Amino acid sequence: MSSKIDNLQLNYKIWLETSGQVGVLGDKKCDLLRAINETGSLNDAVKKMGLTYRKTWDNLRRIEKNLGFPLIKPTRGGADGGNTVLTLEGKIIIAAFEKFHAEFDSIIHHGFETILAEMKQKIT
Repeated sequence: MSSKIDNLQLNYKIWLETSGQVGVLGDKKCDLLRAINETGSLNDAVKKMGLTYRKTWDNLRRIEKNLGFPLIKPTRGGADGGNTVLTLEGKIIIAAFEKFHAEFDSIIHHGFETILAEMKQKIT
């Protein structure tokens, strides 16, 4: 007989937070930075991700304030329109999140599979 334990899967998020436990930047905001980097536009990135421009702009400013450095560098439009690029620090943040996931996702999932197997033995 199969139990509902067979349907369990691991889901987790990582984020950076201040020493006061205020969330600063996580996987979803890192995805936003990646989208900005790919599109060269905050407007295009928020459309791609289904976000609102104003709320996203405010969130980015709050994140930058908490980090103490800018993540994006917007330029106003002109004949060719404006654009938004990541700062060096923004690119470093993306690389750090990607490195974490590349190095530790498989370890975390393996650990979960080990614990799940132990649970199944004890429950069944």
